[in-house]
Order: sequence, then structure tokens, then C-alpha cells
Amino acid sequence: MLAFASAIQTMAPVTHEVYFDIDINGKDAGRITIGLFGTVVPETVHNFVDIAAGTAFDDGLSYTGNPFHRIIKGFMAQGGDITNQDGTGGKSIFGKKFPDENFILKHDRDHVLSMANSGADTNGSQFFITFEKTPWLNGKHVVFGEVLSGFETLHKMEAMGSPDGKPKKPVTIRKSGVIDQSRDGRR
Repeated sequence: MLAFASAIQTMAPVTHEVYFDIDINGKDAGRITIGLFGTVVPETVHNFVDIAAGTAFDDGLSYTGNPFHRIIKGFMAQGGDITNQDGTGGKSIFGKKFPDENFILKHDRDHVLSMANSGADTNGSQFFITFEKTPWLNGKHVVFGEVLSGFETLHKMEAMGSPDGKPKKPVTIRKSGVIDQSRDGRR
């Protein structure tokens, strides 16, 4: 488990950490750090890490510069449409949509990271971060991480939410990346 992850009780061992530097309306809103659970859902984590790092595709598609196209206060923020940037697209590292890996982890706490989909076995690059517990999503969306830090940034993002999901102001991932764990021999 990573150093920071051990300071809080995560729902599973953290194998990777990814960060999102967030802009709201073109201004720095802070950084979110997310712990990923690669021992439970390795393929889902592999897909997310490669896209976050910008190493997944020859055309440079990544989460950097990508908007959160849907934010609903009290529910979640959804992003990751790396092809169309509006919620209608997405792409996986596997060349097509990939199956739901498993539903072992549950939406039983705030700040869970889960795959967005359009039905069973339709995972691509889109994801969402919950603001509250969302147990009705269990068995429908694969949980593969949770927020470790940046809760103030998440609250700022949530404040941009609306009932129909259209953000009040643009919320963008200015930069995404993987936190280098090789210095400590972790990976």
C-alpha cells in the first residue's frame, strides 16, 4: 500500500496513484489524487493508468485537457470522453469496449471512482467520481479506485453541478498523470 493510502482506510490495497490537476472556468482549482485497486480489477486499472499517463494511444489521447461533461450535485462528476469530449464517445486501450471485470467493490462510501458505461460490458475511457454513497450503482458500474486527497477540489467541482448535469462553468482536467512510485520500489 502506498504511503498516503496507508494513512486512510481504503476499500482495497492501492496499487497505483493517479492525479488530476483541475481547472474551473480556466482557473486552477487544485489537485485530486486517486488510489487505484489493481489487485481487484487489474484490467480496468491498466486501462485508466495508461490513459491518465498519456501512453495508451499513438495519437496522444489522454485525460489531459478533458472536461468533466456531467456534474450532478449530491451524486457525481463524470469525465473521460477522450474522443468527443461531450459524453458521447470514449475509447479503451483494448481497441474496443471492454467487459465489466467484476463487481467486488461497492459504492458504499463517498469519493469512489467507477467506470461509466452505457450498459453491461461497455467500458471505455469514461469514468465518474461519486460525491456520496451510491449503492444503487452496485452491480452496474465497476469500482476501481477512490479519492485519497483533494477533497476541497472535489467540493469546488460539485458546486459547479446542476440538476441536468451540465456544469455551470467548465471543469477541466488541466493535466493528468501517474505518480511515480518507482523511487520506493513500489509499482
